[in-house]
Amino acid sequence: MDLIYAALGLVILLLAGDSLVRGAVNMSLRLGVPALIVSLTIVAFGTSAPELLIAIQAIDDHVPGLAMGNVVGSNTANILLVLGVPAILSGLSTGECDTRKSYFQMMAATVLFMVLAMGGVITWVQGLVLLAALGLMLSSAFRQAIHHRRAVAAGLEEETEEDEDVEGADPDMPWWKVILFLMLGLIGLPLGADLLVDASTSIARHYGVSETVIGLTLVALGTSLPELATTVMAAMRNQAEVAMGNVIGSNMFNLLAIIGIASFVGPIPVESGILQFDLWVMAGASLLLAPFVLLKWHMGRVWGAVLVVLYVVYILAVLAA
Repeated sequence: MDLIYAALGLVILLLAGDSLVRGAVNMSLRLGVPALIVSLTIVAFGTSAPELLIAIQAIDDHVPGLAMGNVVGSNTANILLVLGVPAILSGLSTGECDTRKSYFQMMAATVLFMVLAMGGVITWVQGLVLLAALGLMLSSAFRQAIHHRRAVAAGLEEETEEDEDVEGADPDMPWWKVILFLMLGLIGLPLGADLLVDASTSIARHYGVSETVIGLTLVALGTSLPELATTVMAAMRNQAEVAMGNVIGSNMFNLLAIIGIASFVGPIPVESGILQFDLWVMAGASLLLAPFVLLKWHMGRVWGAVLVVLYVVYILAVLAA
């Protein structure tokens, strides 16, 4: 039954997160907020809402290891699995996209997170540092978006497809439906998080593993499904930049926003296994992207298979520990 409850909680989380994004995006666009700003803020936060609610619920239920495991495991899954699967299906033309700035920001966030985690616990003080770093990265994105919009208005640059096609946008959506989506999201997220955390904790105790291991595997894999769906669709449309940007952006928000905000609910201890193994795997996976981002290597089916195999090996290593 615990597996059923966990699956049910995950489904509710994913549906509620999608509902919240749709409602928030359309409300913001109706109020005149530019599409690019909506993409950089509301969509990014909305798609990270399941992870945030899980982290808060886990700390509130005195199983903070689940929160830390979910974030570290999700970041590893995002690179090895979420990029690996679409690369196997159709390949990713990473040589045609420029995500260098975002990649360097993600690596800086990864290093900062690891340095703060070395203290053995993430408190509100470290959380404040993470949120400050998030603020710097968001302000940089804002400036870039505004510069691009002005260049488009002046005719110096062309409007890109991403400027028009914001996730969840529907210009004809009536206000009652916008409010309904918002309400479903706000009600469903805490309900799904509560079900998933309780069931995951019960599964961990039943099989004699720690909540951190469940967070690194079951919960992390589940919360990476939206990113996987997005990257597969982007790969099918030959939009490698969208796929890479989705993964890089999600990883930055996981490290800086999720743990940063959750640390104000309560301290998040970093277990020795995370410090000695999982953080380094996460960093190593992030470094694997360097040739594709900096040297413009093509991420074909062979590389996709390598990434997926590495993820399977990692999961087996975590479960065997």
